[in-house]
Amino acid sequence: MESGGNFSLVSLVKCFNGCKDQAQVSSFGTRIWNFSDKSIELQIRVGSILKKVHTLKPGSSKRLNSKKIYKAYMPSNNNYYKGGVKSLLYYYDESCHPYIWINDTGCDFSRMVKQQYISLEDLRDCSELKIFRDHQRGCISVRKKPRTELC
Repeated sequence: MESGGNFSLVSLVKCFNGCKDQAQVSSFGTRIWNFSDKSIELQIRVGSILKKVHTLKPGSSKRLNSKKIYKAYMPSNNNYYKGGVKSLLYYYDESCHPYIWINDTGCDFSRMVKQQYISLEDLRDCSELKIFRDHQRGCISVRKKPRTELC
């Protein structure tokens, strides 16, 4: 009986430590892994405008933060009025929000692509995203690991 009590205490400590680690990780954003056999590009876009590109080689990862992307690439209304001609070059429709387009360098364009982009909501709600190549469908697939809200 005592060993059962120790087991539950150890389990509780492991859970707490896991939550502590998860909380630390989530504040730094979402880790995106490339588990496909070819390089992919993570293109940060607003509408059709390309803002930044991160190239991920097979087996590598990149951590992205939804809040930082939103703050960096979502202009405020005040900037539009103060910017003059320059702001017209970077005018966005209110419906255009930043997102990450997955550019699959090994994609067969004759087939339907299952997952093409990652939204800021995906970055906010997931601690980890894994990108795989689905050889049967000839496209990439994204597996999402939701953030644990246990703690």
